[in-house]
Amino acid sequence: MKLGLAIGYSGAQMDLPVARVQLAERLGYDSVWTAEAYGSDAVTPLAYLGAVTERIKLGTAIMQVAARTPANAAMCAGTIDAMTGGGRFLAGLGVSGPQIVEGWYGEPWGRPYYWLKDYVQIMRKVFKREAPVSHDGKQIALPFNGEGALGVGKPLNSILHMNPDIPIYIGSGNEATVRLTAEVADGWLPLGYTPGTFHEYKGWLEEGFERAGDGKGFHNFEIQASVHVEVDADVSAALNRLKPHEALYIGGMGHKNKNFHKEMMIRRGYADAADRIQELYLAGHKAEAAAAVPDEWVDAKSLVGPPARIKERYRAWDDCEATSVTVRTKQDEAVEVMAEAARLNPAGS
Repeated sequence: MKLGLAIGYSGAQMDLPVARVQLAERLGYDSVWTAEAYGSDAVTPLAYLGAVTERIKLGTAIMQVAARTPANAAMCAGTIDAMTGGGRFLAGLGVSGPQIVEGWYGEPWGRPYYWLKDYVQIMRKVFKREAPVSHDGKQIALPFNGEGALGVGKPLNSILHMNPDIPIYIGSGNEATVRLTAEVADGWLPLGYTPGTFHEYKGWLEEGFERAGDGKGFHNFEIQASVHVEVDADVSAALNRLKPHEALYIGGMGHKNKNFHKEMMIRRGYADAADRIQELYLAGHKAEAAAAVPDEWVDAKSLVGPPARIKERYRAWDDCEATSVTVRTKQDEAVEVMAEAARLNPAGS
């Protein structure tokens, strides 16, 4: 099992945990992952981190597809990959939610399935430089010929000769987009993936592999799961610190009637809790919403407690069909404990 480190996006002040990323690299972590919502972007921090590290892979989890055109996303990926020696950038994509897409980026929600499909196909064309890039998709067309176009757009090849094999990952969780991920992407950033849930997705992934053909399957496809890790002698205290994050995503992320995180909680058998968390959160009772998150829900998605408990419970993650697990933490100790649990080989050993 490979390990990644998630550093997310910034709060009100930009705080890039450079020392923690360097620690992860020394301990043998395979990758570091940034994110974006509607503040700091996912790409810029990786350019900096690439300059102060040597080998750790640099992933976006995720670049929001409404934030930049597919050609620009490919330019960002290709530029950082070239600047860091090649073979280090992992282009993770996702659609975000309609509130951010339409409210922050000013783009129509459209048809996310086709947006992702067209986006990946265009990025691959940019990377490979086999011909000037043109695309006639259901969501995106190049050259652009819609309303306001002058009609003089010209297919172009990237001036920079990029790594043609930069891996593309998709963050997805519902049937259609998981199937699409297996069909068109090199890896998957699953939403809410935990030990024991692989069966929910296995058939969808296999359908995508079949559509892709050419021998694609689990043997050449990356599944990058993620887990919150919190080292604390008091398990209850650690769980409680993670509950506000769960309440935010279940109760306040997305529209009341279109919230992927709430839908997943319902699908996993927590319908009453999901409804109550959302009701409290939207009414402004955030502390009460966090308190309504069941301990067992948080514990299934995280590794918390003393180091011995974390290492024991990590065994289920090591055997959960994922190829890599991204560690979500703000603790250097947690980075070290997970390296011990996964028995990583420190750099230079």
